[in-house]
Amino acid sequence: MDSKINILKDKIAKAHEGGGEGRIKKQHQKKKLTARERIEYLMDEGSFEEIGALVTHRTTDFGMQDQIYYGDGVVTGYGTVNGRLIYIFAQDFTVFGGALSETHAEKICKIMDHAMKVGAPLIGLNDSGGARIQEGVRSLGGYADIFYRNVMASGVIPQISAIMGPCAGGAVYSPAMTDFTIMVEDTSYMFVTGPNVVKTVTNEEVTSEELGGASTHSTKSGVTHITAANDIECLEDVKKLLSYLPQNNKEKTKSLPFELKEEIRPSLNSIVPDSANKPYDMHEVISGIIDEDSFYEIHKDYADNIIVGFARLAGRSIGIVANQPMSLAGVLDVNSSKKAARFTRFCDCFNIPLLVLVDVPGFLPGTDQEWNGIIVHGAKLLYALSEATVPRVTVITRKAYGGAYDVMNSKHIGADMNFAWPSAEIAVMGAKGASEIIFRKEISEADDPELKLSEKEKEYADKFANPYRAAERGFIDEVILPENTRRKLIKAYAMLDNKQAELPFKKHGNIPL
Repeated sequence: MDSKINILKDKIAKAHEGGGEGRIKKQHQKKKLTARERIEYLMDEGSFEEIGALVTHRTTDFGMQDQIYYGDGVVTGYGTVNGRLIYIFAQDFTVFGGALSETHAEKICKIMDHAMKVGAPLIGLNDSGGARIQEGVRSLGGYADIFYRNVMASGVIPQISAIMGPCAGGAVYSPAMTDFTIMVEDTSYMFVTGPNVVKTVTNEEVTSEELGGASTHSTKSGVTHITAANDIECLEDVKKLLSYLPQNNKEKTKSLPFELKEEIRPSLNSIVPDSANKPYDMHEVISGIIDEDSFYEIHKDYADNIIVGFARLAGRSIGIVANQPMSLAGVLDVNSSKKAARFTRFCDCFNIPLLVLVDVPGFLPGTDQEWNGIIVHGAKLLYALSEATVPRVTVITRKAYGGAYDVMNSKHIGADMNFAWPSAEIAVMGAKGASEIIFRKEISEADDPELKLSEKEKEYADKFANPYRAAERGFIDEVILPENTRRKLIKAYAMLDNKQAELPFKKHGNIPL
């Protein structure tokens, strides 16, 4: 028996060696942790249980039968993060550059199936050169098996992808279908076709970093939600993100202990400027409403005219969607609509209440927006909020003009509670534009058209640029003092905690894509 035990120990030791000491050293020289080091850092100490450590590939072509590594380039298993069960796979770049084979894919699929059966989050640590070309279509089939499971798990369990090295070709589609993607700056990249192919086909000269680095995808494409300076920060972001999420779509996020006190915030009274044309930072409003230092912004560097992220309110996890007057006056455009719609749908999938903070002058005009489909992209946000069944609360801080008023979680599309500050302006458009249309004839015939326009603008503003007409109609449930916002929201979400809402029976809706 001792000899058999020693054989097992020897095999396990070889599995833990990955591609060997030399390749591990190269990984460290690139300022990257190994797959096992990443898992060890992420998981609670001693909690990780590996599945499939002794799996090997089955390929005999191209001399592959002489290159056998236990684990076949991916470490898979389960354990806990801050006491919560999660499933994980970490691709091992020291073994065949982390390239995906048939058995490599089977290992990932096995833990994906486990995660679905149990109802626990799935974390993928991606660091792979792509498909293992020696295996041909079998490798491609392995990717498709993973893609299919990503889709089946979508909206059932949270899926988080950390891109901690290369992720190219077909490999990019799995992270793209997960809920959140985190990229490590300078050491990771994502693209469907690499720089060499781009040069051959389009004659463009571009580096891997320019084509698909963390900066590119966090600012231009929106593919990545969060960037991290290094592997450690990336894994800390995974932990932080998990803390706001439930285990699955049948559960709610656990509330943190919280003692309710006097929740008045006088600082909120002075944030909105007297002039409707002056910007202010919506982050200040968010900070004045939520539990201290609890805001975790998502997609921070992409479409910054809208803010999305998680926070806690009286210990409860909530999702926030907020116009940002500091950028493009807070208008809705193609990118901000997509960003907010995706975040809204995630929160609705996983029972996370939504808070929508509104200061929106409308949709961004121009040929660029129209030709790039602002109609259909704006409709995505409208669709996402309309179908959301989680508790939904809106606070209008200033402008809520035109169709953007409807889209930003208005009472008409099913919001549960709608509050407005006294500074709110709810109208079809701004006073100046409205006056130029309504009083065009009077203004043109006046001795002093500029003075007449100013008079009519004031007349329109006094009548319509306020929250009271909407409140009279019941479209606003209450006009509140800004300092009372936090207290009102805590009570509103407590009241809505057991909200039950069902959508009409359907296979699925046809969201405008």
